[in-house]
Amino acid sequence: MTTYVLATNHVDTSARLCDYLVERISGSDEIHAVNSHRGGEETDAVDVRDGEEALNVVSSRLGAIATVETHQYVRGNDPYKDVLDQAERVDADEIALGIRKRNPTAKVVFGSTAQRILLHSTRPMIVVPLEDAE
Repeated sequence: MTTYVLATNHVDTSARLCDYLVERISGSDEIHAVNSHRGGEETDAVDVRDGEEALNVVSSRLGAIATVETHQYVRGNDPYKDVLDQAERVDADEIALGIRKRNPTAKVVFGSTAQRILLHSTRPMIVVPLEDAE
C-alpha cells in the first residue's frame, strides 16, 4: 500500500497528476488530494469553487481505482504548509505536485507553493510538468 498526497489548485493540475498516477496506483493505495487557500481577502468564491472542481477531478479519475480523500483548506495557512501537514498526518509515502515554468520576476514576486514544498519536505516527491516540453 502506498499513500500519496496530491497538491492541486486547478483542474488542469489535477488532470496531469491523475494522468501520471493512473498507471501507478492500485486498489490498496490511498490518495489524499489537497487544495489550500490562505483565506480572507486573498481568497474569493471563485478560488474556492476552482479548488472544489480540482478535487472533484481527482475523485472522479482515481476513485474507482484507489481510496481517495479530498481536503480543501481555507484557514489562513500558507498552502505549502497545509500540504506538508497533510503528508505528516497520513504518513504519506510520496507527495505529488505539478510545476510550471516561470520567469525569474514572477518567481521572486509571487513565490511558489511547489518550490516551498520541494524545499521543506523530507518525503519523496513526484514532480509532474504542467506544460509540454518545448
